[in-house]
Amino acid sequence: MQKITPFLWFDNNAEEAVNFYVSIFKNSKVGKITRYNEASAQAAGRPEGSLMTAEFQLEGQNFVAINGGPHFKFTEAISFVVDCETQEEVDNFWQRLTADGGQESQCGWLKDKYGLSWQITPRVLIEMIGDKDPQKAQRVMEAMLQMKKIDIATLKRAYDGE
Repeated sequence: MQKITPFLWFDNNAEEAVNFYVSIFKNSKVGKITRYNEASAQAAGRPEGSLMTAEFQLEGQNFVAINGGPHFKFTEAISFVVDCETQEEVDNFWQRLTADGGQESQCGWLKDKYGLSWQITPRVLIEMIGDKDPQKAQRVMEAMLQMKKIDIATLKRAYDGE
C-alpha cells in the first residue's frame, strides 16, 4: 500500500474519466467503487446510485476519484509526468490524452478533456538538459521551448549542434 495517494475531484464524470485513464495506460485497473446511497446523496446533492468514489491504478500508481460536484476545478498547479522511452510512446500518450477536447500546451504539457494536466516527457530530454556541457543543454532547452509535443529527433539534432 502506498503512503500517499492522489485524490482527484470531478464534478460528475469521475467514472468516465477513470475508465478513460485505465484504457490509456498499461498495467492499469479499476478497483473499489462506492456509490451515493440515499443519505449521502441527500447530504452531497448528488443522484442516489451515482458514483461517489473510484479507486484505480495507472502503471501501479494508486489514485482515487470522486464525483464531488462543481466546486473545484483542476489547474496546471498539479500535473502528472509520464516518463516515455520512445517517440512512439510520446506520440501515443499525446494523441490519446488530447483526444475529444484535450488541449495542447507548451514544452510537453497538455490538458486532457477533463482538465487534468499531464507532462509527456521523454527520458532523453531530462538527460540532455542535464548535460554537463552547458552549450548542449542550452541548445536542447531552446529547441524544447519551441515545441508543444516533444520531438526527440529535433532535440537530438539540437544536442548535436545540427
